Amino acid sequence: MEQTLKFARHWGAPVAAVIFMAVWCVGEAGRMGPSGLSTWPGTWMLVLMTLAIAVAVWKPYASLGLTAILLLGQLTYFIRPPWPNYWAIYIGSFIALAFILWTGSRRQRSIAGAANVVFTAVITFLMLSWRYGYGVGWFRPLYSGDRGAMSYYGWQLFSTLILIAAGCAAVGIALALYEDRGKLFQSKVLAQASLKETEVELVVEQERTRIARDLHDVLAHSLAVIAAQADGTRYLSQDQPKAVLDALENIAVSARHALVDAQRVIEGVRDDGLVAPQPRLTDVGPLVERMRQGSLKVQQSETGTPVELGAGQQLAVFRIVQECLTNALKHGGRGTAVRLHFDWSGPGLTMHVASELPASVSIGGTDDGGAAGRVGRGIPGMRERAHLAGGWLSSGPDGEQFRVTVFIPYGSRPAPLLPEVASDREDVPSGKGLEQEPALALEGASPSSGPERESVGRG
Repeated sequence: MEQTLKFARHWGAPVAAVIFMAVWCVGEAGRMGPSGLSTWPGTWMLVLMTLAIAVAVWKPYASLGLTAILLLGQLTYFIRPPWPNYWAIYIGSFIALAFILWTGSRRQRSIAGAANVVFTAVITFLMLSWRYGYGVGWFRPLYSGDRGAMSYYGWQLFSTLILIAAGCAAVGIALALYEDRGKLFQSKVLAQASLKETEVELVVEQERTRIARDLHDVLAHSLAVIAAQADGTRYLSQDQPKAVLDALENIAVSARHALVDAQRVIEGVRDDGLVAPQPRLTDVGPLVERMRQGSLKVQQSETGTPVELGAGQQLAVFRIVQECLTNALKHGGRGTAVRLHFDWSGPGLTMHVASELPASVSIGGTDDGGAAGRVGRGIPGMRERAHLAGGWLSSGPDGEQFRVTVFIPYGSRPAPLLPEVASDREDVPSGKGLEQEPALALEGASPSSGPERESVGRG
C-alpha cells in the first residue's frame, strides 16, 4: 500500500490527465467527426484542463494559472465559450485541486482552495450568461438578461459545482491525512524503538557506573592506606638511610598518582573499551583562546616556576578551568571579564579564577533568582576533582566578582615533617595519628572547602 501511494503521489496526476483526455475523446468521438480535435469546439478547453491536471503535483501554481487562462480566454472570446455537451470539462479544475490538496504545502492548499472558489463563480457566470453558455442546456432560457438568470439559477448552479469541488477536495484531503497518519505511525515506531534502545543503554551505563564506583572505592581505600602507611613510616624513620626514605616517599607519591590516574581511566573508558585522550595542562592555553573567541575577556597570568604535575592532576586543573570559563559565559554572558592566575610559588599549584557577577545576582544569591542554598552540579564536580587530585577548592562571591580558588599539591616534593616529629623525633605519635594526616591530604580536606564557602550555586 505504501508503494502504491508513493507511485500515485508522483505519477497520479499525469495518469489522471491521460485518462481524462482519453475519456473525453472516446465520449465525443461521434461529434468530433473525421478531423478529430482539430475542429471540435471544445478542443482548447480539453487541452488546458488536461494540462492543469497533469502539472498539479509538480507545478501547482502553473495548474491554477492554466485554469485561469481558460476562463479569461472564454470571457474575452479568445476561446470558445462552453457548449451544452462539454461544460463538464470544467471538472478538470476540481480534479487538479484534489492533487494540490494531497501533495501541496499549506500555503499552496490555501491558495488553491480560494482560487477554485473564484473559478466556480466564473464558471457559473459563463454557463448561465446569455453572452456565453446561455444555460448550456441545463436551464430554461430567461429573457430578463443575466441578472434574472443569475438570481434565479445562480445559487443552484454555484452550489452544485461547489459540491463537486468539495467532493474532489475531500478525496485529496483524505489521502493527505492517510499519508500523515502513516508517517506518524512510523515516527511512533521509531520513537518506541529508540526509547527501548535508550533504556537498555541507560541500564548498561548505570551498571557500568556502579561497577566503576565500586572499583574506585576499592582502589581509593587501598591506595590511601598505602600512601598513609608510607608517609607514616617515613616520618617515624628519619634516622634511616636516605635511600630508604626516598623509597618510602616514592611509594606514597606513586600511590597518590595511581589513585588519581585510576579515576581518570575509569572516567575515560568508552563503549569500545579504549581510553579516550584526556586533556593536559598544556591544553589550557588553547582552551582560553577558544573562550576568548566566544566573547569572554580572559586575562591569564602566572607567577613562580611551573612544576610537573601528575596526569590526573593535570586533567583536574584543565576540567576546573573549563568549568569556570563555561560558567562565566553562561551566567555572565558575552563580554564577561575573567581573570585566571596560576601561582607556582607555594607547596602546590594555587589557581585563582575570578569572573564578574551579573547585575541580576545579589551577594549570596544565584543569578537565576534562586535561593542562596541552591547548588548546581558544577561546583561539587570541581570540588570532587580537586579532592581526587589531593587538593581542595573553595568558591563564592567576593564583592562584585565570583571567585574560585583551587590548590593542587606537588606530588613530587617531599612532605613536611609532622609538628611532633619536628619538635622531638624521639616522641613517636600513635599509628592512628599517622594515618589521619596523610589521609586528609589525600582526600583534599581543607578548612576552606566546606559548603559555607560555596554560597552561589553556579554551574
